[in-house]
Amino acid sequence: MKEHIAACVQIAVEPNQIQLNIDKCCHWLEKAVKEYEAELVVFPESITTGFAPNMPIEEFYEILQPIPGGHTEQIQRLAKELGVHVVLPLYERGQEKNVVLNSSVLIDDTGEILANYRKTHPFPTERLGGGGWTTPGNSTVVVDTKLGKIGMIICYDGDFPELSRVLALKGAEIITRPSALLRSYEIWEMVNKARAYDNHVYMLAANAVGPDAGKNYYFGHSMIISPIAQTLALARGTEEIIAAKLDPNPIKDISYGTKSPMIFDHLEDRNVRAYEGILQEGKSSFEPARRIPYK
Repeated sequence: MKEHIAACVQIAVEPNQIQLNIDKCCHWLEKAVKEYEAELVVFPESITTGFAPNMPIEEFYEILQPIPGGHTEQIQRLAKELGVHVVLPLYERGQEKNVVLNSSVLIDDTGEILANYRKTHPFPTERLGGGGWTTPGNSTVVVDTKLGKIGMIICYDGDFPELSRVLALKGAEIITRPSALLRSYEIWEMVNKARAYDNHVYMLAANAVGPDAGKNYYFGHSMIISPIAQTLALARGTEEIIAAKLDPNPIKDISYGTKSPMIFDHLEDRNVRAYEGILQEGKSSFEPARRIPYK
């Protein structure tokens, strides 16, 4: 990994006004590069539409496009012009009728799409099988870029430690987590810090702000967390950019502001013999208010 400046751009959408939101992303992308010298920019989840479409899936499917396509081309051209890497999260029109994927696209500084991650853990009410609108992906993504090895997750994926661990084992140095989180700030902060610290990775967590078409209101507070769980940058509850310089040697010291050496590695120090049975289905011993079976 090379030293570079990473940024999260936290902006509100006009629900389902795709072209307007793409134009707005372009404006803020330019701002992140020119004012913050950002080399990697992450936008919040489903930035071209907002999270909840609040329309029948048949109508929603018709306003989407495949990837790559008309909803990525403008950002690809601008990424090339500005020489910046971009994580652009958006809904993707699947090949089969009414298949909608919650995707996150990594565009490099030449405008090429390096990867397209499809959310593997949609929120229960988001899943088509739970009465929602998205179909889960089943693949993990870690990409070796000019900046470093980037792993990709989306929002609720962050609640599943196994997923971030797999990305770290595949070499991820940075995990991007575009989100539209509707739980508490404490949960948001705790999960971002835990996944960063568990796996010794940088966590770039860009959260939505403002309302979507379903009248859900998002609280922002995007954050950049270091591999020793230090908050390097923290947004407020409004539109703004946060940025931080990422050090390629982040686990030499056990904490920030000290020279006390760090002498452990969570990946190397695992006792894998103790994990037998982890790859099986299960459920909590406690009952939630309502269960939405995974279909």
